[in-house]
Order: sequence, then structure tokens, then C-alpha cells
Amino acid sequence: MTETPAHSLEMVWLVQATYAPDAAETRVPFRARHLARAAELKAAGVIVEVGAYADVSASVLLIRAATEQAALDICRDDVYMQNGVWVELRAKPFGRVRLDAEG
Repeated sequence: MTETPAHSLEMVWLVQATYAPDAAETRVPFRARHLARAAELKAAGVIVEVGAYADVSASVLLIRAATEQAALDICRDDVYMQNGVWVELRAKPFGRVRLDAEG
């Protein structure tokens, strides 16, 4: 018999941030600030995970926030959004499975 590992469900926000068509070039001067902020937010426990599609069409962020508005505001405060690298944000509630090893 296989045991099911202990787990819990954490509600977070999955935010998709769509890149502008020329983002591969326009993000360059802002990339270091963008990544530094993402690292700070992850260290603070606000961002669970962050990354981008390989085709530079969108970033995906898992964000701990009380509301959709709060999750979107975190993205709106990003240098990418403020400088037109990201052009659209969409958020959906996401049930993240936390396995026992995550504490």
C-alpha cells in the first residue's frame, strides 16, 4: 500500500504578465532592478516562484496576497510594468499544494 504524503493547500495568485513585442530588447536596462526586486520579494515570502516563458511572451508569478488587487499591485510596482516591458496583467487564484517537506 502506498501512503499519501501529508500536504496542505495554500491559496496564492498566479499572475501572468504579458511582455511587449519588443521586450527582449527593452527589458535590458531594467532587468537587474527587476530581478533584485523579485529576489527581495521572494526572500520576504511574497513571491513563491517567478519565471518567464522561453519565447519572452510573458512572465508567470506565484504571489502570496490577500486579494487579486493586491497581487496585481505588486506587479504594477515593478520596473517592467512602469516602463512598458510588461503591457498586461492577469491574475487567477491558484491552489498551491504544499507537501510536508515544505514546512
